Amino acid sequence: MMVTAVADITAGPTVGLLPLVALGPAFAGLTGGPHRTAAIGAVALTLCLALGWYDGLFPGRRGTTALVSVAGVTAAGLVAAVMRRRREAELASVRSIAEVAQRVLLRPVPRTAGELSAAVSYTAAVAEARIGGDLYEVVTSPGGVRVIVGDVQGKGLDAVETAADVLGAFREAAHDEPELTGVSARLERAMNRTLGGERFVTAVIAEIRQDRTVALLNYGHPSPLLVQADGTARFLAPEKRALPLGLGLHGTGSPEILDAEFRPGDQLLLYTDGVTEARDRRGVFYPLSSRLHLLKADSPEGALDALHGDIIAHAGGPLGDDAAMLLLRYHAHAEPS
Repeated sequence: MMVTAVADITAGPTVGLLPLVALGPAFAGLTGGPHRTAAIGAVALTLCLALGWYDGLFPGRRGTTALVSVAGVTAAGLVAAVMRRRREAELASVRSIAEVAQRVLLRPVPRTAGELSAAVSYTAAVAEARIGGDLYEVVTSPGGVRVIVGDVQGKGLDAVETAADVLGAFREAAHDEPELTGVSARLERAMNRTLGGERFVTAVIAEIRQDRTVALLNYGHPSPLLVQADGTARFLAPEKRALPLGLGLHGTGSPEILDAEFRPGDQLLLYTDGVTEARDRRGVFYPLSSRLHLLKADSPEGALDALHGDIIAHAGGPLGDDAAMLLLRYHAHAEPS
């Protein structure tokens, strides 16, 4: 507004710069609150009147038109500021509710479980919602530490509801069933009853046993990454792929158990496809296998923070899909039992 005033005084009334004073309340309505917008609008009206009298535009059509323009833009800015404040309040309320829902659905994993340390990283594709269709859980049972990481097909409230069904069935079965196959069988039955149409859930169910082995059941999910103490790594991929949960009625049968050694100093990373399918501007997928050095942080939390930051940097912005990572680290100082 000051630039407009100086330009108007310098150029004179013939140039017609007076309506540009309305830019002040226009920008105030976009960036400030109602009170600030009203104050800027009052200053703009006063400045418009002063410049109009200085230029000899009052009484006259040009002066009146400029004054009405400033008043109209101020009114529009006030309406925009009030509506924005209401939307911000509604968004804050929704985010608060989503945070509560996330704590109920995706409870914090225990930092230690027997000889293991655990950490989780979760990023919803809809950042405002704070919650999506990826799921994870860590349960300590008599048979060992049991873990699930999954990805619900689809997004929105239906995906959240399905994730809640999967986690509820897993939490109950993980405590009750003595064998991992029993856990998976109950989970399959529950999902075949619950899921309908084309909905399904990819998942990996793992059991870290006391004999320092890990057993995996993979339902069409990305293969976990096992990083050994000496730095070597491999994906624990099953020889035969199984269908996701919810599609078992199509008759391909349950997955076969994959066993692998899991010893002190080793790390097991379970993740969803939002991690490996994150693309950069050239369309290149995130190269997880070449980022193993990020897992050398002192703590599992630090390792996942570094990995998450690297994924965001690779994508160059928000991820297009939910991304969950669960890292299990076997204490290097653990002694044979």
